[in-house]
Amino acid sequence: MNERHFGATLTADGASFRLWAPAAKRVDLLLDKPYPLRRGEDGWFSADISGTRAGARYKFRIDGEIDVPDPASAFQPDDVSGPGEVIDHASYRWRAADWRGRPWQETVVIETHVGAFTQEGTYRAMIDRLDHLVATGITALELLPLADFAGARNWGYDGVLWYAPDSAYGRPDDLKALIDEAHLRGLMVFLDVVYNHFGPEGNYLGRYAPGFFTQAQTPWGSAIDYRVAQVRAFAIENALYWLNEYRFDGLRLDAVHTIAELGEISMLHDLSAAVGDLAAATGRHIHLVLENDDNRVSVLDAEQNPPRGKYRAQWNDDYHHAWHVLLTGETQGYYRDFARSPLHDIARALGSGFVYQGEASAHRDGQLRGEPSGGLAPTAFVNFLQNHDQIGNRALGDRLEGTASTEAIEAALAITLLAPAIPMLFMGEEWGSKAPFPFFCDFTGDLAQAVRTGRRREYAWAYAKYGDDVPDPLAPSTFQSAVLDWESRNEGAGRKRLALVRELLSIRAREIVPRLAGARFGDARAADNGLLTASWHLRDGATLKLTANLSNTAIAHKPGETAGSLIWGGTPGDIVRPWTVFWRLDAR
Repeated sequence: MNERHFGATLTADGASFRLWAPAAKRVDLLLDKPYPLRRGEDGWFSADISGTRAGARYKFRIDGEIDVPDPASAFQPDDVSGPGEVIDHASYRWRAADWRGRPWQETVVIETHVGAFTQEGTYRAMIDRLDHLVATGITALELLPLADFAGARNWGYDGVLWYAPDSAYGRPDDLKALIDEAHLRGLMVFLDVVYNHFGPEGNYLGRYAPGFFTQAQTPWGSAIDYRVAQVRAFAIENALYWLNEYRFDGLRLDAVHTIAELGEISMLHDLSAAVGDLAAATGRHIHLVLENDDNRVSVLDAEQNPPRGKYRAQWNDDYHHAWHVLLTGETQGYYRDFARSPLHDIARALGSGFVYQGEASAHRDGQLRGEPSGGLAPTAFVNFLQNHDQIGNRALGDRLEGTASTEAIEAALAITLLAPAIPMLFMGEEWGSKAPFPFFCDFTGDLAQAVRTGRRREYAWAYAKYGDDVPDPLAPSTFQSAVLDWESRNEGAGRKRLALVRELLSIRAREIVPRLAGARFGDARAADNGLLTASWHLRDGATLKLTANLSNTAIAHKPGETAGSLIWGGTPGDIVRPWTVFWRLDAR
């Protein structure tokens, strides 16, 4: 499970260096001096250099023309175009050596950006906030992508060196310390990985390994060709690398619908199968999650354990979009697909997973989207009200707190955090943070200007409306505005919201999680007056029931059956007040 084909690896008397460069005639290793690499079969170049130790810096010289970093460099102390550093992963002494993870049904995710999570913006600084997450009821810390990117600031989706955690946040051992400390507290740690493209600065693969790419394009650059065996191996080995060397408990694969060339047997299948082999061999709980705009049910199975070609769950954008339209009234862009009846769309998401299960999408010019999802387990969906995309892709990077009422947000939280689907919060959401999360990066020159121009074109309406109030993505102040306002969690509104979220997650852990394995969808219905009802069948024969008024007016309601125990909101009477939520557990 630890054999590596890419990158530099330490040996008994030195280090081994390998590079797949099929378009190169000659490759030299630049270490203390140039060393010519031997050309082998299928475009591989390699050399074993005795006396090399951890900490050595190196690059490759291609055809005597250009010096490039190792695409599988383990660390880049001087950014993406500098030399890589040989890392001894075996030297770290894990304190939580017996950690094997947690079952998927126990998952409550918080999505975070390392640089904006604390004022210091480092792995080490995050450790001081782990106890807060545990006390809140979070069980999984998810990190936005760490693959080395150009500059000091980035969301992480412009990574070009997939094996190197970015040096802006600390060294590899600092990342391991964060994960180790999380495990000691019972927290899983997930990593967001990007296998659909390479970032726009610091990627030299096209010069010596053009087979990495196809003619197809993603929204962010050339698509990757996973029909090529070495390219497929590069991604799968990367996934195993994060899970092995850093002991991440799971991966979230970004925007897999933009992977143009998956291959006859898809790369996604092979990656899942390889991770499943690792989980089986180590006895670990390892979880794989997708972002997939196609809503493909055929690649999901929350109960396949270990993974054998499928994925635990998908981020459920449909759930978010329906809630966003209901809470804010906004219907621009992709929200127009949910404008007709957002309450009924919420009911469909609660009752069968996706909203779009094969229907035509107006936003996608009538394209049919999705597959029937009601046969999946509810835990095959990660539901959320906010995430990095849905905040950061707004012109001002503003959160729900600025556009929806407190009562409505808290009703949405009471449903999202207690429904059987896996819930996810965005950092600071647990106390209702108002800190924005605008798009930011640290490119220079023509690329920086291209980013500015592209944002102005994409958000022309916002620039027309807000003018100079739209933050410049390249300005350091834009990044600084995104740093979490931790002090606000101790103030009146923040303290109240945090207490609410903690109470909801305590109920989830006590009443719902023990019954989630094997749970199935029941029924969900929405009335035009704002009344929502839903039910789920849980493992022990219990039925979880929801009643809610998701409107601004009181609703006359006949309570009907009252069997079971009330777990949230009390008993709904003949009049259900606006934005109130009631949960009942019938354990008969």
